[in-house]
Order: sequence, then C-alpha cells, then structure tokens
Amino acid sequence: MGIRVAIMGATGAVGQEFLTLLRERNFPISELRLLASARSAGKTMRFGDEDIVVQELTHNSFEGLDLVLASAGGSISKEYAPSAVKAGAVVVDNTSYYRMKEGVPLVIPEINPEAIFQHKGIIANPNCSTIIMCLPLFPLHKRYGIKRVVVSTYQAASGAGAVAMQELLDETQAKIDGKDFNRTVIPHPYAFNLFPHNSPMTDNGYCEEELKMINETRKIFGDESLAISATCVRVPVLRAHSESVNVEFVKDPDVDECYKILAQTEGVEVLEDRTANRWAMPLDASGKDPVLVGRLRKDISLANTLEFWVVGDQIRKGAALNAVQIAEKLFKTR
Repeated sequence: MGIRVAIMGATGAVGQEFLTLLRERNFPISELRLLASARSAGKTMRFGDEDIVVQELTHNSFEGLDLVLASAGGSISKEYAPSAVKAGAVVVDNTSYYRMKEGVPLVIPEINPEAIFQHKGIIANPNCSTIIMCLPLFPLHKRYGIKRVVVSTYQAASGAGAVAMQELLDETQAKIDGKDFNRTVIPHPYAFNLFPHNSPMTDNGYCEEELKMINETRKIFGDESLAISATCVRVPVLRAHSESVNVEFVKDPDVDECYKILAQTEGVEVLEDRTANRWAMPLDASGKDPVLVGRLRKDISLANTLEFWVVGDQIRKGAALNAVQIAEKLFKTR
C-alpha cells in the first residue's frame, strides 16, 4: 500500500530535490500533494510522467496524509507543522525551528536511526553543514573518542536557496560585463568574493550557523560535553559545501586505519589522488549522494589530532536526501 505524501515548500530548491529523490529511490507514493505559497499555487511540477498542480498551503492541507516533507522556512514550519501532526501525518522538517526542541528527534540515519521512532509527530533534519561534518566524524569518534573539534566551512549559494544560486550567476555575469548589480538575497558582493556567514550574529561572537553546527552535533552524538568550535564562510560556489575539520581525539588516531574506517562508512566515499595533489571539490560532490572525504593527515602541531577535508552536496545529503532517508526508515520502505 502506498504512502500519502506532501511536500511543503515544493517550489524551492530542496522541494524540487525532494521530487527528484522520491522518484529516483522509488518511494512508494499513493498520493502526492505539492504545497507552497499563494503566489506559487496553480503552477505545475513534473513528477515522473505526471504533471501535478501546486496547491496553496493552508491549515487544511494535510487531511488524509501519512508524511509531510517540509522545507519552506522556519516560520512556516512553526505555523503549519502542528496542523499536519493534528491531521495524523508525520512531519520530517528541514528547517531549523524544531531541531533543538526537547522531545523532537534530530536525525542522521547513518548515525542515530533509533531516534526516528521516538518522534511525537515531528522529526528534525539537521543543518546541512552539520550533516556533512558528522557523517565522517562519527565513526572516527566511535573508534578514538573526540576531545575537541575545530571546523571551518566553505558554503555554497545553494545553502541560501534557488534564488541565491541564480543571483550568484547573474552577479557574476554582471561583474564580467562591467555592469552594476542589485542583489536581493545575499547581503554582500558575492561574485569573486567570500565573507563570513551572514546568519544573525549572537552576543558571544558566533553566528547562528556556527552555533547550529555546535549544538546539533552534540544532540545527534548524544553528548552535550563535546568541545566544538566552528567558523562558517560563504564562498562563490553554486552547489556543495566544503569543510576543513581538525579533530583532537582521546586516543592517537592511525591515519591508515582512519582511511579504512571511512571507506567502510555508509554515506561516505574517499576521493583523492595524492600523487596528483587532487582532492574532492564541490563539482565532484554536486548531484551526488555520498559526502566525499580525503586529505587525512596528522596535525603536526598537536598530539592525537587529525585533519581531514570533506565535501557534500548541500541540497542532496545536506537536506533532501537525509529527509527522504528518514522517511524510508520510518515507513520501512528500504
């Protein structure tokens, strides 16, 4: 018997990726509702051989549904997710609103799948940068024990949505043509530039994106004592985030063993060619499911410390794929 599914925020970058992944992974759907704002209502979107009309999102949109995949922004999830739960659906929410709420599981299926079944109607999907870091980090943590993590991110325009991706293209062309450009999404010059992440700054000097990585990792790993520091940077890349991760362990990590552990880790792929000085790049990860890891090396400045490089598609594993994998486990379709 098929599952009755809605996508909340269907016309956005992640919403469109939901459609692609549900089709690619043969998710057993008996009914699919595409929900978006009033301005998008009436548009049609392709799903396999079918054109589906986008409906306006209302509190009455969820009757008879089993699953809602939500990626329409935190304020929208705050308002509408309770209505979906009340109607009997389970919401897998891709926004930040529910991630740190007590009683709401925050899940990466390769790490803490058991948490899925502790839900009370809502399951939270982690931040994209958190997912990309945690996938290779967790198996190493199990083997050596994390003492401290320092991570720097290089985040693509995709993290700010489809409009930001188009804005980067348009601004780049304007820059090449020597024309002025009026940006509406990204607050700083973006073409041929980079800047510390533009999420709101907090009193302790960390921006919200950096605190998400810190707090969400602790929740997913089930260890509030984990020492983590993050610096998040927006770079002029269309799609796929990169991260430089420095990890001090309790035990001395063996680099060769770390490579073997990561090569056997679900959702992770080692990609590098040391002789050619060739490492994973955003273009390698774009449109791909696994996160790509490499450049493992001992930190020569500190004992028991490992450096590695990881790249992942922010829209796929960093967002839509992780949510679909949660749904697959929830409904036992794989």
